[in-house]
Amino acid sequence: MPLDPDVATMLEQFPPFDTSQSAEAARVAGRARQALRSGDPHVQAADLTIPGPAGAIRARHYVPSAGNLGRGLLVYYHGGGFVLGDLESHDGICRDLAACSDAAVLAVDYRLAPEHPFPAGVEDAWAALAWAHEQAGALGAEPGNLAVGGDSAGGNFAAVVALMARDAGVPLRLQLLVYPVTDGTEERRAVRAGDDAGVFLTTAAMDWFEGHYRADRGDWRASPLLAEDLTGVAPAVVLTCEYDPLRAEGDEYAQRLSASGVPVTHRSYPGLVHGVLGMGAVVPAAQALMDECCTALRTALGA
Repeated sequence: MPLDPDVATMLEQFPPFDTSQSAEAARVAGRARQALRSGDPHVQAADLTIPGPAGAIRARHYVPSAGNLGRGLLVYYHGGGFVLGDLESHDGICRDLAACSDAAVLAVDYRLAPEHPFPAGVEDAWAALAWAHEQAGALGAEPGNLAVGGDSAGGNFAAVVALMARDAGVPLRLQLLVYPVTDGTEERRAVRAGDDAGVFLTTAAMDWFEGHYRADRGDWRASPLLAEDLTGVAPAVVLTCEYDPLRAEGDEYAQRLSASGVPVTHRSYPGLVHGVLGMGAVVPAAQALMDECCTALRTALGA
């Protein structure tokens, strides 16, 4: 399918990702795109801190409306290639997830590379989920009524902590994986280069991000597609986009989950690009992804 015309118009406003820039320069440039999804202003939000392995982890707690905490909680990890992103970059996404799902959302501001390379972000992601499990009632969820989710690098963390949760006996209702990174191996880099579907996010940009992350490419905590056993992990929703270099590995992860007996809803969106969930203000078709996320959350959490 041709590239969505609204995506094409949006791309005219933003230059291609500059792989010669520093991590800090990329963060500054990324903040210019935050207004592409402003989020529901009626959602209540409060900042808090979570005990982490290297000190306090910043987080933000969203509730759908005043006095209504719902009955479920989504622990959400933002995208940004393990290098970019924070509570502000995904504030609009988290507000809209809370508003349309009627579930509370806990956004996690994990440590970023290159200052904190792998596995620092994974460790923070797990610490946040373990804490949320213990504090579920205070966060607006019935005990055990939790989900994890994330986009891109955050989708990687959500997939990884879902496996950790299975092994630790922490119950999860859902793992919501939006165009997730699932394979950081050299073999995957070659596949991406040979079939570069990337528009907006390119194979060269992925190499830049993964070079900063400095993950052990054979470690399943960096590449959950390499995990030996996916059985018994939480049900999954896996969403990918046609013009995205991560499309194939997301599709393959969904297939592996299904082959392992895990209930999976998998959809690949034609004409759309990586990062489109955060483009709702300028790409109307992005609402279809948000609607699917919210439907899945409402069904899984009973919010």
